[in-house]
Amino acid sequence: MMLNILNLIDDVKCFETVRSLRWPNGVSCPHCASSEVIHKGCDDTQPARRRYACSACQRRFDDLTGTIFAGHHQPLRVWILCLYFMGLNLSNEQIGQELDLNPDDAQKMTAQLREGIVVRKPEVTLSGEVECDEADTVAGHKGHPEAVKKRFIRLRRAPT
Repeated sequence: MMLNILNLIDDVKCFETVRSLRWPNGVSCPHCASSEVIHKGCDDTQPARRRYACSACQRRFDDLTGTIFAGHHQPLRVWILCLYFMGLNLSNEQIGQELDLNPDDAQKMTAQLREGIVVRKPEVTLSGEVECDEADTVAGHKGHPEAVKKRFIRLRRAPT
């Protein structure tokens, strides 16, 4: 008997996980960031996918609006498992086999996930005490500031 891993993953848990990671302090509108949001039922085809309406900007959205999971025909659990298998360093071909996907679909999904994760990676903000190495020293002149100074003066005087 063959066990299909897709049957072990629960849609409700996948959507709960997305909601808790996306909105740890409560649902907010992806369009205007307002927390004045009203729960407006669930998706007809995916009952675990909640719908919302923003009281501030009057726009509607759901759990996946504005995420890398939005606008695709594969269920969220397939995307979550794809991420899991990527974390295990499985090849696109292996991921396709495990999820019963066409190899081209598996390749497209992994590419979109990689691109989406990079695009949405938060900008690094430094805080507290920060130390830097001597990155401004020209290679080959370390310990010889006179050579760097002479070169800098020569560059400033160069004709345009």
